Amino acid sequence: MTGHEREARWTPPLRRRNGPAWAAQAPTWQAARPALIAAALERARARPCGNWFVVGASRDVRAGGGPCGRTVGGVEIVVWRSDTGEPHAGPGACPHLGAPLRDSRVVCGTLVCHWHGLALDGTPYAGWEPYPVHDDGLLLWVRLDALGGEEPTERPAVPARPAPAAALDAVFTAVGRCEPQDVVANRLDPWHGSWFHPYSFVDLTVKRAPTGEDDDDAFVVDVSFRVTSRLVVPVRAEFTAPGPRTVLMRITEGEGATSVVETHATPLTAARAARPRTAVVEAIVAASDRRGFALGRAVGPLLRPLMRRTAGRLWRDDLAYAERRWALRSTGRFPG
Repeated sequence: MTGHEREARWTPPLRRRNGPAWAAQAPTWQAARPALIAAALERARARPCGNWFVVGASRDVRAGGGPCGRTVGGVEIVVWRSDTGEPHAGPGACPHLGAPLRDSRVVCGTLVCHWHGLALDGTPYAGWEPYPVHDDGLLLWVRLDALGGEEPTERPAVPARPAPAAALDAVFTAVGRCEPQDVVANRLDPWHGSWFHPYSFVDLTVKRAPTGEDDDDAFVVDVSFRVTSRLVVPVRAEFTAPGPRTVLMRITEGEGATSVVETHATPLTAARAARPRTAVVEAIVAASDRRGFALGRAVGPLLRPLMRRTAGRLWRDDLAYAERRWALRSTGRFPG
């Protein structure tokens, strides 16, 4: 294709919107049937995950840096990297006298307990047994077989993403008082988008809802991302739940096609805790074939805080939604 042909086919990413105001848009409550959402949630929760749990962003645990402590399902774990960047994970309590290994030091790739100097290189030692850990290049996963209770798999099922060399990514984390199913249920209700988040989404239409038959388990949505009060970016997106604690949004048509948002809900407290807490770990992977996008990748460290701030604004509302759902469920007042 010649330069003139490329210029002739160029289209601006923004569209001028003349749609209805918030109160004048068509109600979506009748389409957002509780039974449909509940069925999609139950199918998601029934899918195997191989006992893998997302614990955070890969870049949060650096070679040459200190250890990171996490709690998953009431299980205290510690994660660190060797000098070559290999991730290690295991119980967060020292096997000697229970010191919190998250406060220890990493010396030449070895985790050294700060109470009495017991050193762990990531292999079994002194009663300390490591957990399988996987770095997919964006997120860190830990396999907890006793917690998951499933047939373990060698690696987690990582959703397909745009190639890292052609994408811009960021990872946002927040914590809410709810269970993972409440986070997943929120994402499996796309109808709330333009009502609950009018600052980000307008003109949302669910073109197809899943039936659960013949692997038809995707929500297909036409929606416009709001840039200003009148300028928007229209896209078509697909929502799927590839695992019991994961919802994937993929742009299939329009600006940024192939971009994905992965929402992972990791339980922090043990099952049936009186005050459950769940971490939302959301990975945003943006891609575009526009020439200016290369500049965005070049200044990725400057754009990532903005991407996290945008995700944080949405999750401020969506965690309130998930927490409200849990509060109603836990008291037997949830509709349906």
